Amino acid sequence: MKKTLTKAEEEIMQHLWQIGEGNVNAIIEKLPEPKPAYNTVSTIIRILESKQFVNHRKEGKGFIYFPIVKKEDYSNQSINKLLKGYFGGSFKSMVSFFMKENDISLSELEEIMKEMNSNSKNNEK
Repeated sequence: MKKTLTKAEEEIMQHLWQIGEGNVNAIIEKLPEPKPAYNTVSTIIRILESKQFVNHRKEGKGFIYFPIVKKEDYSNQSINKLLKGYFGGSFKSMVSFFMKENDISLSELEEIMKEMNSNSKNNEK
C-alpha cells in the first residue's frame, strides 16, 4: 500500500474503521454537522474502492461497505511518510519536535519510554 488519501477520504475512512462496516447512510450518520450530501459520500466511497481501501457486498437493494486496509497499516504508512518527509528519517528529530511543540515534561517522556520498553519486551515473547 503506497496510496495516500485526501482529507475527505481519510475522514470517511476514520468513520468506516470505527463502525467496521455500513451503508452510505450509516457513514453519513457518524459525520459531524454540517453533514455532506449523500452523493458526495457515495462518490468518495467509490474513490476509496478504486484506491483499494474499501470493498462492498450487496445487501438488499444497496451496498454495505467495509475497509480492506487496516487502520494500523495506514497509520504506519502515514507516520513513516511524515518521518521521512519532514524529519529526514530521524525519529530523534521528530520526537524532539513534538516535545517542544507540545511542551512534554521529562517525567512524561520517561513514562513514554517505559511504555515503549514494555511494548518491545511483550513483542519479543
